[in-house]
Amino acid sequence: MPPHAREMRPTPNGDYHRRHGLSAAPPLAFYPRSSSSSASFKGCCCCLFLLSSFLLLLVLAVFLIIFLAVKPEKPQFDLQQVGVQYMGISTSNPSSFDGTGTAVSPSPTTASLSLTIHLLFTAVNPNKVGIKYGESRFTVMYRGIPLGEASVPGFYQEAHSTRNVEATIAVDRANLMQADAADLIRDASLSDRVQLRVLGDVGAKIRVLDFDSPGVQVSVDCAIVISPRKQSITDKQCGFDGLSV
Repeated sequence: MPPHAREMRPTPNGDYHRRHGLSAAPPLAFYPRSSSSSASFKGCCCCLFLLSSFLLLLVLAVFLIIFLAVKPEKPQFDLQQVGVQYMGISTSNPSSFDGTGTAVSPSPTTASLSLTIHLLFTAVNPNKVGIKYGESRFTVMYRGIPLGEASVPGFYQEAHSTRNVEATIAVDRANLMQADAADLIRDASLSDRVQLRVLGDVGAKIRVLDFDSPGVQVSVDCAIVISPRKQSITDKQCGFDGLSV
């Protein structure tokens, strides 16, 4: 080994630079890396959110302007005709006896009503745009007792048009208890008039540029009087509660 060469051996604490007169290297410093990628991702998300909000507001503003320009009116849904296809009443009159075993005049304890009526509605769209109707249901009632119902499938109606909508309500032996059975028998046999009530809700949406407006609802309430002997309608009065959102 040359005389001027010195063996460099690390000391236990690793500071052989100072023992042999060598300048010590500066300690290594570790700095956290900047989160530039995270910041750019957040910026992109913020830009996308602002752009989506702007587009949504723009679409709503355009739709509102068109909606106000169209000036939509409520649709008309009227019951034009009611046809009685069949009406039958059957009673149950069990005999009753007093304490002496004498038969007492029977009184109807129950009565069943079978009924088939045909309803013809007229839907009128006075608007410049089309109307989309949802499924509608109509219920026939006697003295507040539901007897049967009919459903009308949804349909689309063009602007400035009139369309006929048909529905059939079939009641198959609807049972009535004693008090209602007595009223039904009295109305049918003595007065020859049975008053029924037809209730229904018609849901509609005004369609503008393939966009549907919030749903509106027209309530139908019709009172009809049927003559069991003639099997026909003798009176009809309809009221509409108007438009409700």
